[in-house]
Amino acid sequence: MINRNIIIFIPSIEGYGVEKNLFIISNYLTKKFKSVKIVTLSNKYKKRFNSKINFISFKNPFFDKGGRLIKYFFSIFLLIKIIFQTQKPIIFSFQSNVLAILISKLFNKKIVIRLNSSIYDQKKYIFNKFISFFYNLSDKVIVNSVDFKREVKKILNVNAIQIYNPLNIKDIKIKSKKKITLFKKNNYLKIINIGRLVEQKNQILLIKALNIIKEKYKIKFQLIIIGEGDLKTNLLNYVKKKQLKKEIQILKFRKNPFPFIRSSDIFILTSIFEGLPNVLLEAKVLKKFIISSDCKTGPNEIIKNGETGFLFKNNCLDDLISKLMKYIKNKKKYDKIAKFKNTNLDKFSISKNLNLYFEVLKNV
Repeated sequence: MINRNIIIFIPSIEGYGVEKNLFIISNYLTKKFKSVKIVTLSNKYKKRFNSKINFISFKNPFFDKGGRLIKYFFSIFLLIKIIFQTQKPIIFSFQSNVLAILISKLFNKKIVIRLNSSIYDQKKYIFNKFISFFYNLSDKVIVNSVDFKREVKKILNVNAIQIYNPLNIKDIKIKSKKKITLFKKNNYLKIINIGRLVEQKNQILLIKALNIIKEKYKIKFQLIIIGEGDLKTNLLNYVKKKQLKKEIQILKFRKNPFPFIRSSDIFILTSIFEGLPNVLLEAKVLKKFIISSDCKTGPNEIIKNGETGFLFKNNCLDDLISKLMKYIKNKKKYDKIAKFKNTNLDKFSISKNLNLYFEVLKNV
């Protein structure tokens, strides 16, 4: 065990892909370092962490209900306080990285940051220079895909370390066995999408595509979207307008979405940008055929186009419809491919990638 103390900084925990990695990595680090502390203003996920982890937060439930900006602001005070109370700390930031870097360097502490989403659309020169300056002040930068690493170097001139998301295959398979009854059993095409209901995830594109497929090709389908976010009302209004309420359900966030994936025919991701989408890895574990946007970054490192899934042109309605119809017309063929060929997951091994995190933090 290393005689160092890890302070993990993540002001807002929301339970999606980033947080799944947070839970796995944090709990693993308790086995490797003297202490692990988490600075956050989200208390509702406390039980997901190992009891050895010191949870640094406010008890007032107001902060749990507050938005990200409120959490970012007040978490600064918690971070400063715990830095003074901790010997030899290494700050490990999952969120609000510029703030974490600023505080860490102000008090001359080591910091490692983890970037979660592509920066391809951040094309403003001054903004990129600003971000580049701060990211280069950090001691290490971690990204979760090869394309992401190239992108960070090209746009921000930052040398990052690439570590894939640690994938707990055994846990996914066990949790997927819980029975659900939401999907219809007849000849409906069963589709699943999981993600925050925000512009980045672009679920409206999927709904538009399915509306056209229903009208033009008379395809029977059922779509379940699992997620919460600012665009929920807009999506529901569109579903109502297009008379799709019988076909489309939007469910609240689930701690265990795996039974829904297992019970579906196909997983569809429509994101405009990602980092490395966990949901695609989970769909692969459960042997589902995948259709995903060919967005920056990650999907093309998970899916071998045409064999283990289809990649469609980013944010392109026509190409999404084309790929969907290709799958529908040859469903038995592609389901068989997903079942028997969709297994190349070695590079996402949980033990391999967790050890890489340990090596980075140990050597800071």
